[in-house]
Amino acid sequence: MSNEITRRVETAKSVAREAGELAQTYFRSIGDLVIEAKGKQDLVSNADLEVETFVRARLAEAFPDDGIIGEEHDAKASRSGYIWVVDPIDGTANFVNGIPSWCVAIACVKGDETLIGVVFEPSHDEMFWGARDTGAYLNDKPISIAETDGLHQGSTGVGMNGRTNASFVIRLIELLVDRGGVFYRNASGALMLSYVASGRLIAYAEPHMNAWDCLAGQLLVAEAGGRIEDQSASDMLERGGRVVAGAPPVFDELVAMADEAFRG
Repeated sequence: MSNEITRRVETAKSVAREAGELAQTYFRSIGDLVIEAKGKQDLVSNADLEVETFVRARLAEAFPDDGIIGEEHDAKASRSGYIWVVDPIDGTANFVNGIPSWCVAIACVKGDETLIGVVFEPSHDEMFWGARDTGAYLNDKPISIAETDGLHQGSTGVGMNGRTNASFVIRLIELLVDRGGVFYRNASGALMLSYVASGRLIAYAEPHMNAWDCLAGQLLVAEAGGRIEDQSASDMLERGGRVVAGAPPVFDELVAMADEAFRG
């Protein structure tokens, strides 16, 4: 890695850990949270807002010319060309219900490329991280995609959201089960993509994801030897998009299944 990227990677890891520790203080007192609904099954708490504020301040202090885009606050324009993409608590529905399956996700983008991905899951002290062309890691150990002969061998993560028709996901699950597959959902897309990168899941698909939910995890999958759909990071920042990622032996089949299941 160049010195420029190394500095950003180390900063992102440090900030993600600190943000996770801050979020844990709220998680241990979930009865005191102030929770609002942004949409169906789309929640935000004062923890999300405070943690994102913390992350933005730390990144702005370290890289004042970089832009920042987060789930909960307005975007900050970039003068350097680098843009940080932040989800302070991915898996808020889990978080507010006391389920220890949520994470802090931070990506760094320049132009159409995602350069850095960091996903920190504080409940189990797991730091998934990577940078373009340098591999992916869990804490300090390299990770790699699962070895599988097909969708019948391993679990596939399936995401859903309130922005797309639920029938899309139902149809995908039907197609998956017909092939002898098993579906898995934990309500955190960033975490499930990290599980694909580390070989715990063989693949992941969702009809639409926002950039802060997926860019870090997609980079991790690619750097761990998996495949992701070819997408422009700029387009994902602007409007999000479909996400399909997985081990090479199952990727093409899952793309074809998503084409069939997710069409309007």
